[in-house]
Amino acid sequence: MSPATVRPARRDDVPAVVAMVHELADFERAADSCHLTEQQLAAALFGPRPALFGHVAVDADDVPHGIALWHLNFSTWEGTHGIYLEDLYVRPQARGAGAGGALLAALAAECVARGYRRLDWVMLDWNPAAEFYAAIGANVIEGWLPYRLTGSALLRLAERSAPVRG
Repeated sequence: MSPATVRPARRDDVPAVVAMVHELADFERAADSCHLTEQQLAAALFGPRPALFGHVAVDADDVPHGIALWHLNFSTWEGTHGIYLEDLYVRPQARGAGAGGALLAALAAECVARGYRRLDWVMLDWNPAAEFYAAIGANVIEGWLPYRLTGSALLRLAERSAPVRG
């Protein structure tokens, strides 16, 4: 496989990107939890006020074989935005050719060009990519634990909210 070329995702990439998100969910042993549709992704990436961004690694025929889906975060300590990498995935047949590194390098370049100071992501503790991430200089954030509210717990907490006055 030839070296990866990375470019911003386009509308015509949406079916391939959605397929890869579902492949990633399967790899992460959570296929039943992935409900992303082409309509949802197209709206998130290309709607009037996109809050999700994407890059694809493509082969010589411009066929996507890797994805990086990301959004902005903000560090109050740094006083600037950063990129939060939501999903990074390279199809098995394209692994080892540099697509993952090229996708991460593209996001690092976005950070530098925009004056952002952080590129953040989380991964499952069993993911073999840990060695790759360490090799590029990424650090595990010791002492920090990710938390998430979903489903009924999210609804219960929302019910405790007082109406927002405008």
